[in-house]
Amino acid sequence: MKLFAQLFEALDATASTRTKVALLADYFVQAAPADAAWALYFLAGGRPKQLVPRALIKSLAQEMAGIPAWLFEESYAVVGDLAETVAHLLPPPTSEVDRPLHLWMADHLLPLQGLSADAVKARVAEDWMSLNTTSRFLHCKLIGGQFRVGVARNLVVRALAQASGVDAPWLAQRMMGYTDKNNRPSAAAYRALFSSVQEHELNGRPYPFFLAHAVQSPIDTLGPTNEWLAEWKWDGMRAQLVVRQGQHWLWSRGEELLSDRFPEAAGWSACLPSGTVLDGEVLIWRDGQAASFAELQKRMGRQAITKKILCELPAGFMAYDLLELQGVDMRTRAAHERRALLESVVEQARAQFPDVRLLCSPLVSAPDWEGLERIRQTSRQRGVEGLMLKQRCGQYGMGRTKDVGLWWKWKLQPFTVDAVLIYAQSGHGRRANLYTDYTFAVWDYAEMPPKLVPFAKAYSGLTDEEMVLVDQRIRQTTTERFGPVRSVEPTLVVELAFENVQASSRHKCGLAVRFPRMLRLRWDKPVAQADSLDTLKSLLPQVAVPQSP
Repeated sequence: MKLFAQLFEALDATASTRTKVALLADYFVQAAPADAAWALYFLAGGRPKQLVPRALIKSLAQEMAGIPAWLFEESYAVVGDLAETVAHLLPPPTSEVDRPLHLWMADHLLPLQGLSADAVKARVAEDWMSLNTTSRFLHCKLIGGQFRVGVARNLVVRALAQASGVDAPWLAQRMMGYTDKNNRPSAAAYRALFSSVQEHELNGRPYPFFLAHAVQSPIDTLGPTNEWLAEWKWDGMRAQLVVRQGQHWLWSRGEELLSDRFPEAAGWSACLPSGTVLDGEVLIWRDGQAASFAELQKRMGRQAITKKILCELPAGFMAYDLLELQGVDMRTRAAHERRALLESVVEQARAQFPDVRLLCSPLVSAPDWEGLERIRQTSRQRGVEGLMLKQRCGQYGMGRTKDVGLWWKWKLQPFTVDAVLIYAQSGHGRRANLYTDYTFAVWDYAEMPPKLVPFAKAYSGLTDEEMVLVDQRIRQTTTERFGPVRSVEPTLVVELAFENVQASSRHKCGLAVRFPRMLRLRWDKPVAQADSLDTLKSLLPQVAVPQSP
């Protein structure tokens, strides 16, 4: 644990990419394989389940620190991070134990699940009194299920390649699925990453996903339209369908294995030849059209999939790239060649199984950018987010790179409304001393007198200087406090942007917006002129135009 804690502290203290890679590579050289296996899991984005409730962590820390609850809450409000608060408030350790990371995980942390509250408190208290401040911080993060490291995955791959001498692209491919929550890191799994045996085709691992860049420059600067393949940007869940040796795997972009959650994948794969890997989107597909993302979320959040759910929320796979065919890696082939092969594969599958919901994302064509723009403007009626533009002769790369090919996401401009700030909560990290997390409301004129109803929370979009100004306004207009939350007098209007709006029974206002963020402060606009609930309802999607893949 101590070596990993030192690595975490050093990574947190630098913003230099070169230094971070050097620190990571040095750790992988020094660490035992069993410890490096867990460290790689965390560094690559793996997140353990919550092992101890936050309330228990707080109450135990208060008890051990010998302070009242109000003082703990005040300290927490200033620090802004529970693990850091606990690490600093606890009394000095009675002894320091340098136990290997893998033993911490296997013998001390993971076994906490299933223990009684009293047994958990006794075990955690014993652990805390054997750790220094940094190790306590890591311990709290791990048992609270909130551990994250501020380092990009590509830097981890570079460092691992530097430490092992194995080619970075090959390592990136082998690491796919390494952070799946159903996999438990081990020395054997770690060593297998560097094996000389070309075993990728013998298992269910996907390929590293190729990611798109957002279009920001004028669209006509991309050159002639015939240099690009245009298709719809589907509002689903990115996934790879892997079919090898009579088995199938469905992987999310977050490297989560979804095969059990979407049993329809068995039908999609049954009509594909072995040695096939498709990149695409999982959608709820009904009556020849894609349902909203909100419908897909109902499937994503369920562990038990009943016949009723399968009937009401049938999933389909919208394929838009072919990464492997008959066991051969196709990623270095030009996009238009992969596209032709993809169409052939899907056409043959549907000819054999016409009812299977395995679809090929249709290409969209127009003689010029003006024509494509007119088509793009119909996106919301079609239930899509805009267009994807893929370099016709480009290869399939890894991550958000531009060296072998280019993908652009040409989305519609977001919806915007003017909303009123009514609640605020302090931020985290460097923003722990500022109120930066806000709840916004719009007017409900169905009530007499009209009242403000909350509909969205947002914390991004403003500059640091603007955050300071809003923080001052919040402190000046606070009317009530509910723990870390402040209720404020409605005085500030903010322009919010969001991707779409859906009906929602889980929200008091009956609506939910997707990806809300702040565009600008409307100091010039009176609260009475903020938008209404009716404005939001008018943005609800209309009946989608059926798609015809």
